[in-house]
Amino acid sequence: MMVPAVLLLLGALTAVVAPRLLARADWPDREPVVALWAWQCVVAAVLLCCALSMTLSAAAAWQEVRGHVFASAPRAVVEAYAFGPAGLWAPTTAVALACGGVWSAAMLVREVVRARARRRHRRAELLVRAPLLPGEEPGADRLAVLESDRPQARWLPGAEPRLVVTTAALRRLKGRQLDAVLAHEQGHARARHDWLLHCSAALADGFPQVPVFAAFRDEMHRLVELAADDMASRRFGRLTTALALVGLNEDRGVFGPCPTPHAQVPQRVHRLLTPPDRLTAGRRLRLTAVASLVPVVPVLVALVPGLRALG
Repeated sequence: MMVPAVLLLLGALTAVVAPRLLARADWPDREPVVALWAWQCVVAAVLLCCALSMTLSAAAAWQEVRGHVFASAPRAVVEAYAFGPAGLWAPTTAVALACGGVWSAAMLVREVVRARARRRHRRAELLVRAPLLPGEEPGADRLAVLESDRPQARWLPGAEPRLVVTTAALRRLKGRQLDAVLAHEQGHARARHDWLLHCSAALADGFPQVPVFAAFRDEMHRLVELAADDMASRRFGRLTTALALVGLNEDRGVFGPCPTPHAQVPQRVHRLLTPPDRLTAGRRLRLTAVASLVPVVPVLVALVPGLRALG
């Protein structure tokens, strides 16, 4: 029964090779949406390898599990997987991978709960700093202005989404720059980038020793910003979007020589001012198709013995 081991090796190989290939490629910055999809497919393939290996290991270890997994399969298919005396490796592998799955789910739940708590805190703070006036309906205005000396703008998602900007930001943003900021934040909301960030953070926090998950989290944070920049620039122009980024961030020291938590902002501004050539529609389609096939490989590996028996 070598299939679970092959799946684990395939998952490890995918986790090592795929991030390096994506890091060396020149197209992720040019097509961030395609790169987002490619990263999701890579991580999905790694998780599928673990899930399928866990299932087959459990089937090898316990007759009851085998009966559920192969309930409707012909006898020849079951025999093709060579379920013999499993020894200690099969239950150990199944339990370890099951614990990893439970831990991943727990980390995701924790991340979502924390995000919702932060959102409730921000809404409560918004009500204190910008209370409703007499006769004003909740959610009637999607723009909230707060008095502050720091230029800030953020999208507050939820049942009543709002763009929260400070008075300093309004003084900085000229012309259609505020519209570009709104389009950028709405791009995040429409593409549900928050769920990508939640999932990547849950995996990276749950398994800090696994490099592919840390790279997944870092790339999600970077690529969602590039994708939202592109959404804003398509509507209001690259120069307007770049000037809005500069206006919101120039007082944070991000354009100096020392690295800061917002160190990617200068790179985003440079990308907007010197846009790279987009890939052709055909190449984008091919990259998307190739990325979509990556999670299919572990499924085919798991099905090979059964397909051979049927053939």
